[in-house]
Amino acid sequence: MLGAIVSFSSMAVAGRAVTLELDTFELMLYRSLIGVAIVLLAGRVTGTIGQITTRRMGLHLIRNISHFAGQNLWFLAISLIPLAQVFAVEFTSPLWVTLLAPLVLGERLTRMRAIAAGLGFVGILVVARPDFGNLEPGVLAAAGAAVGFAGSALFTKRLTRTETIICILFWLTLTQAVFGLICAGLDGHIRLPSAVIWPWLALIGCAGLSAHYCLTRALTVAPAVIVMPMDFARLPVIAMVGMVLYGEALQPLVFAGAALIFTANMVNLRAERRLARQARAADRAAPAS
Repeated sequence: MLGAIVSFSSMAVAGRAVTLELDTFELMLYRSLIGVAIVLLAGRVTGTIGQITTRRMGLHLIRNISHFAGQNLWFLAISLIPLAQVFAVEFTSPLWVTLLAPLVLGERLTRMRAIAAGLGFVGILVVARPDFGNLEPGVLAAAGAAVGFAGSALFTKRLTRTETIICILFWLTLTQAVFGLICAGLDGHIRLPSAVIWPWLALIGCAGLSAHYCLTRALTVAPAVIVMPMDFARLPVIAMVGMVLYGEALQPLVFAGAALIFTANMVNLRAERRLARQARAADRAAPAS
C-alpha cells in the first residue's frame, strides 16, 4: 500500500500536466497502450505470460468498466479542483468498499467496521467541506471516481481468488485501451501527444501499473476493508505536493480531517486484528473439542 500511495500521487502530478493538452479519454488510451506493452514485457521476462487466461472475462469486464469510469472522472477532477480536495473526496471509496463488501465479497459488516467507515466519512467532509447546495463539477467528478474505484477494488478482490496479478493487469490495460479508443474517437478526432507530453504519459503508464500491482498484491493478502482505508495516508502526502508544486494552500481543516481519517483507520485495523485472534483461537480449540 505504501507503493500504491507513491504511485497514485505521481499519477496526480503527471495527470494534471497531460490534461492541459489531451482530454481524459485520450489520456486513458495512451496510458493503457503503454501499460499493455509493459505488462507483456514483464510477463515475458518473468515467464508468467502463460498465466493470462480468459476464464473470468465477465468479472474482468465488470471490474474494468468500473475502473475506467472512475479513472476518467479522477483525471477530470484533478484538472478542476485542488489535489488535496480530490483525494479527500475520493477517500469515500473505502466507505463504499466497507458497505458493499458484504454484497460483493460476502465479508461481514461488523459494528466496528461501520463505525470506522462513518468516522472516516466525517473526516472527509471536514477536509472537502462540500457545498451541497451548489456542488462543483470537480467535487462531483471526484465523488463519482470514488464509487468507481470502490467497485474496482471489490471485483479485484474477487478476481484474486482465482486469477494471478499478471492476468488481472493484462486485461485491465487491454480493455481500457479499447474503451479509451472508442470514447476518444466519438468526436472523430484523436489528438497525438506532443513531445513534451510523452514523458508524462510514460510516468502515468508506469505509475498506474505500479499502483495496481501494489493494490492487487495487498488485496491478495488482506481483506478489502483493511486494505482500502490504509490508502488514507495519501491525503497529507498530496496536500504537501499541491503546496510545493502548485501553491495550493495548506488549510488546518485538511489536517483535522486527516486526523479523523487516520483514527478511523486505526479503529478498523485494531478491530480486524482482534477478530483474527479470535478466529485463530477458535481454530486451535476446535480439535480439542
